[in-house]
Amino acid sequence: MSDTTLLAAFLGLIEGLTEFIPVSSTGHLLLFGHFLGFNSAGRTFEVVIQLGAVLAILTIYSGKLIAVARAAPRDRQARRFLWSILIAFLPAAVIGVFAHKFIKTVLFETPMLIAVMLILGGVLLLFVDRFAPRPRHDDAMRLPLNVALRIGLFQCLAMVPGTSRSGATIVGALLMGVGKRAAAEFSFFLSMPTMAGAFAYDLWANRAVLDLGAVSDIAVGLACAFVTAALVVKWLLGFVSRNGYAFFGWWRITAGVAALALLFVLG
Repeated sequence: MSDTTLLAAFLGLIEGLTEFIPVSSTGHLLLFGHFLGFNSAGRTFEVVIQLGAVLAILTIYSGKLIAVARAAPRDRQARRFLWSILIAFLPAAVIGVFAHKFIKTVLFETPMLIAVMLILGGVLLLFVDRFAPRPRHDDAMRLPLNVALRIGLFQCLAMVPGTSRSGATIVGALLMGVGKRAAAEFSFFLSMPTMAGAFAYDLWANRAVLDLGAVSDIAVGLACAFVTAALVVKWLLGFVSRNGYAFFGWWRITAGVAALALLFVLG
């Protein structure tokens, strides 16, 4: 097994570990890639391996999703849930299409920005975890549509690497009065169209620079991301129900400070 394949497997594990917790999987991937000298064409590797995490969440929630799809034609609540996911997804989809080039060529190439956003996001997560409004919504599948839209607007903040898609949606949900467990679960549901859309669009936008020789490394990274993400998703809901999100706030701050120190020492 080549060094590149081992690095791809390691980055896949990082992706799966961090995708669904509010610490920024993209920020971790880009920082590790920067310090380890890994650079994929068009940053395609970092986006494509997210498909492993998407497949993991689809596998875990397949039964619930199939039940909702079957019930939707006759069940108003099932249709409302589907509408809530669509409404929350649209803001990031629109901004992502129009700002794609700037995000990939500028924001993705600025390690200092990523480290700073990790720290700022950690401080915000600690604050919101402690001082969020009393929960009014405890079922991720029954959120009002206006709450779903606001969570979707928060998700747009994750266009900046280091912010965290799950972190932005969870913070938004907590501020909207969604319970801690329901906030994480709605973030899971919203990740499916968001990450699948990002994967498809990025693959199309970078079709001219795709490195076919890297397909095997991408497959290894994707498989590692799938396994790790499945384990994290099964663990996370119970953890946040008991402990909240403070642990992840301190994780972000520690990672951001360490990255700044390494940037200062190593460049």
